[in-house]
Amino acid sequence: MTRIIAVVNQKGGVGKTTTAVNLAAALAEAKRRVLLVDLDPQGNATMASGIDKRTAKPSGCEVLLEEAPIESAILHTPAGFDLLPGSRDLTAAEIKLMDMLARESRLKEQLAKLGERYHTILIDCPPSLHLLTVNALTAAHGVLIPVQCEYFALEGLTSLLDTVKAVRARLNPHLEIDGLLRTMYDVRNNLGNDVSAQLAKHFGDKLLRSVIPRNVRLAEAPSHGQPINLYDRESRGAIAYFGLAGELLRRDRAVGTAAAARHAPVVAPAHDAGMATEAPPSIASLLVR
Repeated sequence: MTRIIAVVNQKGGVGKTTTAVNLAAALAEAKRRVLLVDLDPQGNATMASGIDKRTAKPSGCEVLLEEAPIESAILHTPAGFDLLPGSRDLTAAEIKLMDMLARESRLKEQLAKLGERYHTILIDCPPSLHLLTVNALTAAHGVLIPVQCEYFALEGLTSLLDTVKAVRARLNPHLEIDGLLRTMYDVRNNLGNDVSAQLAKHFGDKLLRSVIPRNVRLAEAPSHGQPINLYDRESRGAIAYFGLAGELLRRDRAVGTAAAARHAPVVAPAHDAGMATEAPPSIASLLVR
């Protein structure tokens, strides 16, 4: 089953696009079929993937407005994942969507046309909580939140979590928080360590173990139109994103195993006709053994 993950934070400069692009590349190296949807009018994820946003036509704008089929807009990138490119035309698309029916579900409807073609679809959201982001949250199964460990990052989380709660209540009851990812992390920074501790206290296992460090090579890679695994796969940034991909894959497998256990049939033990029938063990008791 395809899992759709929205990479969201309304605060700019927290490593959201860097995470979307490099996670897509790392998952592609793990032999996953991956689609990256660039839903940010800045088109930075498109450029960082090695695709020129100025010449990529049709793009996500035409797809959302149903002016082009989604299959015709998807491009393959040098890093091995597919891309639905974004550009500043998405700003116009957002305005036009305001007057349309089911405007919050346009992206969900388009992605549904792809069926089970991909293992993972990542959506790079704009740094806002407007209609494009709501479309992403309506389409997604989970939310990945990059967080820079500084004071104002915590403030912004409240608004984001309120939006996720509202979307879950009105549009997408199955939406989950997949995790919070600490980005641009510097262990020498006392404030960063304090904020990290607060995140661990408040979010528990929703705080991912993977941490993305401050890394010059990671910052340089987008200007070369390459994910970090192509630009410098030995860098600390590349190793961190490989680790993130591994952690998310392990979580998916654990969730799948738990779901299978919950739905596994329980077989009553054999007994003689003269013996009293023993109630079959519950799933909970089987899991405890």
